[in-house]
Amino acid sequence: MDAGSNNSGDHRLSYIERLEVEIKDLNSDKRDAGNGFDVKAVKAIVRYRAQDPGKQAEADAVFTTYLRSIQEAELLRGMKGATRAGAGERS
Repeated sequence: MDAGSNNSGDHRLSYIERLEVEIKDLNSDKRDAGNGFDVKAVKAIVRYRAQDPGKQAEADAVFTTYLRSIQEAELLRGMKGATRAGAGERS
C-alpha cells in the first residue's frame, strides 16, 4: 500500500468519525425536540408523513375500516349484554 492510498483511507475514517459525532448530536436534538411527547406516537406520525400520499390514503382506509369493525363489534356485544340483562329483569 502506498502513502497516497493510506492518506485517502485516513480521510475516509475522519469523515466517518465526523458523521458519527453529527449523528449523535442529531439524535440528541431529536430527543430534546420530542420532550414531553409520546415517543411511539411521534415516531408513527413521522413514518406516516414520510409516506407518499397514496400510501397515506391506503393506511387511512385500512385504519378506518378496522376501527369501525371493532366499534361495531363492541356495540353489538353491548346490545346483546343489555338484552340479556333486560330479559332477566322482566321475570
